[in-house]
Amino acid sequence: MITIREESFHDVEAREALLDACFGPARFQKTCERLREGRKAADGLSLVIEQNDEIVGTVRLWHICTGPNRPALMLGPLAVDPSLQSLGLGAKLMRESLKRATDLGHKAVLLVGDAPYYERFGFSTEKTGALWLPGPYERDRFLALELDGGYLDNTRGLVAATGAFEEKPDLAALVAAAAQGALSKYRPAA
Repeated sequence: MITIREESFHDVEAREALLDACFGPARFQKTCERLREGRKAADGLSLVIEQNDEIVGTVRLWHICTGPNRPALMLGPLAVDPSLQSLGLGAKLMRESLKRATDLGHKAVLLVGDAPYYERFGFSTEKTGALWLPGPYERDRFLALELDGGYLDNTRGLVAATGAFEEKPDLAALVAAAAQGALSKYRPAA
């Protein structure tokens, strides 16, 4: 049995292992990674597929702007365990993430991906022609879906990250604690 649910803190390691298996280290070189770097995913829009207590699928959406005063979401990455691909799990995860984004009042979702795959969900290049990303990408893979019809009309400009920043550990406190031999309180129990 599969379950689609919101990702929890406990899923991070499994999610990262799944993304490594699907995309390898090259995933960190992608332009969309620059939009995600150091940011939190949009609230309520980090989803996983769980099967037999294992994470076998993941998707997250991120806050961006598509030009001045035009908030939207960037989807990605979407991944399903390679041994379970072609079973429709990615499509289920995609539909659920778009439904939740709509329910939360978001107006548009952009992504960089395989157009033939994402067209079935309504994505196209129709509304991305006057937008650009902060780095290299293939123009025919830069896709958008309006959740509110006409929202991206006349949109133009650089797509930029707008989401909240991730909280970073206080490096000075960690160094000081290590110097005092107290770092063990910052390590998870074995």
